[in-house]
Amino acid sequence: MDSGCGALARMQAITQEIGTFWAAAAAMIQASQPQEGLLQQVGDFLLRSVPTVLLFLVLVVAYQFLVQKPLSATLRQRRALTEGALEEAQKAIARAEERAAEHAAKLRQARAEIYKMREEHMKRWHADRDAALEAARKAAGQRVSQAKAELEAEAASARQAIQASAGDLASRAVRAVLPLAAGGLR
Repeated sequence: MDSGCGALARMQAITQEIGTFWAAAAAMIQASQPQEGLLQQVGDFLLRSVPTVLLFLVLVVAYQFLVQKPLSATLRQRRALTEGALEEAQKAIARAEERAAEHAAKLRQARAEIYKMREEHMKRWHADRDAALEAARKAAGQRVSQAKAELEAEAASARQAIQASAGDLASRAVRAVLPLAAGGLR
């Protein structure tokens, strides 16, 4: 009987465990019922939100076609126009720089020509001045030579006149200095 008692005790323990299991399962079922209610509420919420989701999707698609595409096209067009204007401005700047370089080259060339003309003018002026100075020197030299010749002629004629009148002057001097000895009257 000993073995029968052990088996009975084991059966009682298993029965107790099964009872405990069923009690825990019943508790879980009762505890899961509020979760089922929550799940049902979430399901109802999702079911009621289907029209809202569909309306939202329709609005997104309408926004894409009615607003986003035209806006993107306008922005692309403005960007293209802006880039075109920038390219045109850069081309205009490049043309202006080319013209400025051409004008600067022409200005340098004109300055060089003016400098050359000025140098030539200065050379001519110096040559004319030198020629005029040479002519003035020659004329002055001729006048000096002529004046010397005239002065020498006058000096020669004065010498002749002095020599011619030297005798007469000597006699006058002698008479003036020695008036009585020369037989003169006083």
